[in-house]
Amino acid sequence: MLTLEQVKAKSQTRLAGVNPVIRQLGEALIERCYNRGVWVLITQGLRTYAEQDALYAQGRTVLYDSKGKKLPIVTQVKGGYSIHNFGFAIDFALLLKDGKSVSWDTLRDDDKDSLPDWSEVVEEAKKLGFEWGGDWRSFVDMPHLQMVFGLTTAQFRAGKRPTQAQLDAALSKIKTEVDEPMTAAEQKKMEELEATVKRQAEAIMALEKRVNIKGDQTPPTVYHKALEAAKAVEAITTTNDKDQSALKIIQTMYNMGLFEPRFVEFVRSYKGKV
Repeated sequence: MLTLEQVKAKSQTRLAGVNPVIRQLGEALIERCYNRGVWVLITQGLRTYAEQDALYAQGRTVLYDSKGKKLPIVTQVKGGYSIHNFGFAIDFALLLKDGKSVSWDTLRDDDKDSLPDWSEVVEEAKKLGFEWGGDWRSFVDMPHLQMVFGLTTAQFRAGKRPTQAQLDAALSKIKTEVDEPMTAAEQKKMEELEATVKRQAEAIMALEKRVNIKGDQTPPTVYHKALEAAKAVEAITTTNDKDQSALKIIQTMYNMGLFEPRFVEFVRSYKGKV
């Protein structure tokens, strides 16, 4: 089982070249999906124009791969016409629980919650403000997520970029959702949990006091005379390190008169004959 940090590490290379805000939101997406039992791998981030042109050629002018396998068309745009070319888009796939395999099966439900894992990723992505390529009509792109902030690819090509205020607003979604006030139901559950924890703590403290686990509890008043009598004849050296069982034994001996100085002196001086 991979940790969250290990899952994140598998996407760092692809996230490294994108806009810093997209990178942070991409990492937040991985984390939120992981918390839902779904592992996400970022498979594409920033692409150069040349890389985009190579993808465009696939299935058109480049029909087969090096092994002779027919290549499908995977993009509708050349270099400069994809948001990937400007670092404001990412593609994802499902990372399987072996930590190595990847799936693009949009109906897969590895976490068995009756909701496809792919749909859970899309749901979290939209909460973070991503636009999903699966909603497009002209060319459905199921793994694609992007943020264009109202800009067109022509504007991106011309050098225009989102304002700092827009970027800050996008990032605030991470903080806002974390800081959202609890619902009434969540508040009730929290109060019930706090009450349970308090009761458990009080029970532990009472137990510690009763059996004097720490050895620093003052014995109940009812045992004081017996303890002082036992200490006076050096049967014990301290009075505060006794648990409930020891206190009862000392009290019983006191009641029997075994701490009477004369009796103790007799026992110590007695030399029986065998």
